[in-house]
Amino acid sequence: MPALPELKELERIIQLGQDQLEVSVLCDIDVQHKRFPVYRLALGNPDPEVPAIGFFGGIHGLERIGTQVLLSFLRGLLSRLRWDKSLHHMLKEVRLVFMPLLNPGGMWLSTRANPNGVDLMRNSPIEAEDKVPFLLGGHRISRHLPWYRGPQGVAMEAENLALIRTVREELLSREFSIAIDCHSGFGLRDRVWFPHAHSVHPIPHLADILALEELFQQTHPSHRYLFEPQSLQYQTHGDIWDYLYLESEQHPERTFLPLTLEMGSWLWVKKNPRQLFSRHGMFNPVAEHRLHRVLRRHTSWLDFLMRATCGHRQWIARGPARLRLQEQAVARWYRP
Repeated sequence: MPALPELKELERIIQLGQDQLEVSVLCDIDVQHKRFPVYRLALGNPDPEVPAIGFFGGIHGLERIGTQVLLSFLRGLLSRLRWDKSLHHMLKEVRLVFMPLLNPGGMWLSTRANPNGVDLMRNSPIEAEDKVPFLLGGHRISRHLPWYRGPQGVAMEAENLALIRTVREELLSREFSIAIDCHSGFGLRDRVWFPHAHSVHPIPHLADILALEELFQQTHPSHRYLFEPQSLQYQTHGDIWDYLYLESEQHPERTFLPLTLEMGSWLWVKKNPRQLFSRHGMFNPVAEHRLHRVLRRHTSWLDFLMRATCGHRQWIARGPARLRLQEQAVARWYRP
């Protein structure tokens, strides 16, 4: 097995939770004659009638902190199962799915892209409706340039097919589900992005996003997350969560909320400018005390999402209240 610390920690966690976790390998990624498994872990009630939340990370190999946050959260959950009766009760009412290391080959190579040079967040067939930033918005020029989408007309990368399979099997089939995808590398603040990335048009579930944000504000009034549609910052081709969200719209009776946690790595660089000279330092906290602070801070956000998924019927707005929330959300995020 290649020396990849995050993969080794994931496999230690699998060993720790062998009596509680459902574990499967969805694909193997070969890099320089080394094998990297892409794991899917599940915990809680498999009944399709209960809501589910999926935790995803490591889509970009350089952004190790996303995987580390999820591994820390999962290890904490498994440790709590030894004594926390309330967690046992909750897991009877919710399904938890984890894919914390989606791009192990890219992480081992210390690249944003996967070993084929493809940016997995630009790899779906979705096309942006308006002009996108050069390169950043996704392109098909060359695999040697960042944000490469992959060749035209070719099937999506194996890692994305594993992600899509998981979302279809575990999330889209349920009445209510949330996905949270952990990234880093944009801005001085931690942001929670929601679709669309390919369009500036509001999504049908905008009222649910606003209701979720208000719920988080009520329960964590000192939080510093900024909620916004990704298109407010820039548009891209090929966003995998747009692809899955548009697929979910084929079943309007169900609710699927794909969220992206974009941790503001510029703040870490601002506090330690020498990190600019390291590809790792541009996307991850280097100082040990700062790393532990990041792990602690986002654990509360992930725990909140788990609980909000479990209790979604108590906060999802319906009828006239939903229409009012949708109008408020459009006015907040889509009108100058």
